[in-house]
Amino acid sequence: MTDGHDWTDTLDDLAARRAAAHEMGGAEKRAARRAAGRLDARGRVDALLDPGSFAEIGTLAGGGAPADALIAGVGAIDGRPVALGAEDFTTLGGSIGPAASRKRWRLADIAKRERIPLVMLLEGAGHRPPMPGDPGGGGPGDLQAQGRLSGLVPMVCGVMGSSAGHGAITAPLCDWSVMTGDGAIFTAGPPVVQASLGEEVTKQELGGPGVAVASGVIHNVAGDDGSLLADIRTYLSYFGSSAWERPPWVDTGDLGRRRLDDLLGIVPRDGNRAYDMRHAVSMVVDGGGFFQIQPDFGPSIVCALARVGGHAVGVVANQPAVIAGSIDVDAADKAAHFIQVCDSFHLPLVFMTDNPGVLAGTASERAGILRAGARMFTAQTRARTVKIQITMRKAYGFGSCVMAMNGYDEQTLSYAFPGATMGAMGAQGAGNAVGADDDTRAKLREAELESSYRSASGLGFDELIDPRDLRNAVLDGLDLSARRRALPAEPVARVGITP
Repeated sequence: MTDGHDWTDTLDDLAARRAAAHEMGGAEKRAARRAAGRLDARGRVDALLDPGSFAEIGTLAGGGAPADALIAGVGAIDGRPVALGAEDFTTLGGSIGPAASRKRWRLADIAKRERIPLVMLLEGAGHRPPMPGDPGGGGPGDLQAQGRLSGLVPMVCGVMGSSAGHGAITAPLCDWSVMTGDGAIFTAGPPVVQASLGEEVTKQELGGPGVAVASGVIHNVAGDDGSLLADIRTYLSYFGSSAWERPPWVDTGDLGRRRLDDLLGIVPRDGNRAYDMRHAVSMVVDGGGFFQIQPDFGPSIVCALARVGGHAVGVVANQPAVIAGSIDVDAADKAAHFIQVCDSFHLPLVFMTDNPGVLAGTASERAGILRAGARMFTAQTRARTVKIQITMRKAYGFGSCVMAMNGYDEQTLSYAFPGATMGAMGAQGAGNAVGADDDTRAKLREAELESSYRSASGLGFDELIDPRDLRNAVLDGLDLSARRRALPAEPVARVGITP
């Protein structure tokens, strides 16, 4: 028997309640996931965070549903705090009840107050109907709280199974989203689609990577749970914890200057010949490695996180291996979003320009290329972070504007390779437009070949550089901006409406 001074029964009761919550959907369901080579929600939390760093909140929320199907709390990634929520599919299909909604709001609230990243791992069926024992409604809105975090702290979403409805909206609200190859994300799942529209469709057909990546809802795809969680750790490593911090400097072991002699064998002198821009990017950045964002969406632009001299940067580079580097709607939308994310969290932007302009033609016009191009232009010209621009071979028309090539656009430094061609359009297109004779066409071509020198003569670029000095030129820009980057960081004030 215990007296009023003995905590034994009380603590035993608390331990039993916590143990029941940790059982999630039960031993059988957890074992089935292990047999399928998949992690459950708590396993995902443990795999993502530094060992022993997780402090859970809301363990006993939700009445009869363990943790109300959402594992939530704070922990650390590479020693830096993060707020984390993971939907538990073994409990009521990971569906969202009133308590889970409040936990989601609380995670966003903690992230905002403590200025730390928010990570959400999704595998759930969206809102569920009210159940006996559920608390009443009227709580704060979790999606509103997440929406208000935009640009203040990094937000990352991992889709690790099927994600529907309310939970799925988290993905497009985040700065970056990644899904496993067997994942799927949609407004409503196949049963609802069949009942409401009479359309029979599988989860993969409705919202698998082939749909979600092609629509731009999901940015990257990972092979399995472990790869996805590793990608989240890598992504966050390039960013400060909030807009009040600069990105961390990292000793990559490759900090110095060097000439890129092999670059001359990668970038053809002939502006009409294709090459893979990713090879050029790998030569510029530390260790040759970078983390590409949305590689399968709008592939005529490469957007990547990398380090140069140990400094985290965002690279925006035309891809001549895809539609000659022309900027289509998807590429412009991708780049606009990426530029705003980098600008929000003070990553210097490195523009590597080599394009024949925005994509022309009836299909492109119908898709809204002018709007998408304007969106990208608006993002880059409003950016207040460090901007380093290099025109490598060519840039025509609006394709130069969106890539920060035009002079006096608040670049930290702006460069061009000798022989780069530019203008309203290429000489061949200009000749066709005016019905030029052979002599006029030759003069147009001669003027085109001289355009880099003509622009340099009016300080259209800060300097024409030998292509082999490309890395060194980027380092010059980062060194020049070192004092600015050492100043206290503040969130970017955005004024105006993005097209």
